[in-house]
Amino acid sequence: MGRYLMLLPLLFQFYSCATAQKVIEAKPEPQKEFVYYEDTELNQLRSELDDIFNNPSFSNAYWGVVIQSLETGEYFYRLNEHKSFIPASNMKLFTTAVALLKLGPDFKYRTNLYTDGEIKDGILYGNLFVRGTGDPTISGRFTNGDVIKTFKDWADSLIKLGIKEINGDIIGDDNYFDDQYMGTGWSWDDETYWYSAHISALSFNDNCVDLEIIPGKKIGEPALVKITPETKYVKINNFVTTVHPDSVTQIDFFRAPGTNVINVFGKISLRSKTYKESISVHNPTLYTVTVLKEVLESKGIKVNGNAVDIDDSQLNPDYETMKVLASYESPPLSEIIKVINKRSQNFYAEQVFRTLGKIFGGEGSTQKSVEVIKNTLSQIGIPPDAISIYDGSGLSRLNLVTPFQILTLLNYMYRHEYFSYFYESLPIAGVDGTLETRMRKTKAQGNVRAKTGYVQYARSLSGYVKTKDDEMLAFVMMTNNYLVPTSVANITQDIVCNRLANFSRRK
Repeated sequence: MGRYLMLLPLLFQFYSCATAQKVIEAKPEPQKEFVYYEDTELNQLRSELDDIFNNPSFSNAYWGVVIQSLETGEYFYRLNEHKSFIPASNMKLFTTAVALLKLGPDFKYRTNLYTDGEIKDGILYGNLFVRGTGDPTISGRFTNGDVIKTFKDWADSLIKLGIKEINGDIIGDDNYFDDQYMGTGWSWDDETYWYSAHISALSFNDNCVDLEIIPGKKIGEPALVKITPETKYVKINNFVTTVHPDSVTQIDFFRAPGTNVINVFGKISLRSKTYKESISVHNPTLYTVTVLKEVLESKGIKVNGNAVDIDDSQLNPDYETMKVLASYESPPLSEIIKVINKRSQNFYAEQVFRTLGKIFGGEGSTQKSVEVIKNTLSQIGIPPDAISIYDGSGLSRLNLVTPFQILTLLNYMYRHEYFSYFYESLPIAGVDGTLETRMRKTKAQGNVRAKTGYVQYARSLSGYVKTKDDEMLAFVMMTNNYLVPTSVANITQDIVCNRLANFSRRK
């Protein structure tokens, strides 16, 4: 670690210190070649960037970088811009941009509660169907933390209809998407954690349960584990012990695939604050209707049937002939993509990804979603056979994109009527999202809008920055195969962003 720390002084000395590729309106136009201006300040910038990206600490890795003025089209810097890289969560830029272009910022999901029966004397004689359409937002994220608010609202709607008892099952229908619940190329040993939550057309609470681990009252006592929502759908095995106040808290989790038994193990310091984590569940559809049934019963509605995944039934409902008893409408896509990009929320990204396949490809599958995205990208100058897409979030290590392809997307969106929605969805340096703690107290703070990306040995940062002259730049920085701490890659990217924010063509 010591030799890595020696890198920091070298990095920090920089820290304080076309026409653009034409946007395609209808048909692709030939790209124009640009030459660098004989600009002393720009040449100095390029020399500094050469020093930064040739740092020997990354000698076993490689960088892909491209920086361009969106006003003059001039390339400030280019390095391996046509080489393929694992983009990690920079893949979300493609997912959210295509979603805006195809669905529009005002698109909303709707989840309906149907029945195939009749209401008589306070009793619903029939089943209750919850038909999912891919909505990722049924949670506490938009309801002040009340994760079951939608279900309580549905219960209130049923009560207003006079329903006191249901003589039938609560059935979850997730057939809007296919049954591939993890992305292609995802790591099997990540399945326990929130960032690998299952994909499902019917989803609830990000398809996770939220755990709070609280130290016991004295050393040696078991920790207290609380779960939200309070449900019998999962079983918690608590193996966490309270340890000396000076000890380090170390907690981990494991949910065996195909089960909802969550093992919590490790140690928590007696003085530790509440430790919070979200853990994925198996079969989000059954999870959704199980919690809905529990909420209905808590509100005084007797349910005589069971919570059922439609795949475990012989039913084939005809929703055109069925009655809608209640519904939920999501926030608009413009708000959903903020969750995707600012928080780098994989589950939301995958839900939107599959939605594109379903609406524009006729099937909520990876294959159709990839086709829709590639077809859209081809219209803005990115050939389908030149990019590898396997999911919508970037969690897959099979994704391969070039820095220039990301730049092409950033360039196109900058000139599109929906740019403000795209721009506002990106993390702001030193302010929010995954950049909240980075670039603080520099010229980049509040200026840089960019998407981070990380999977092991791959780190990316791509977005927009304004120079000291208020000239808008698009930049892409990707590094793969590094063995230094990721913090060193972060510092390198932050230094470059700050240098660009301080750049002026004037001497």
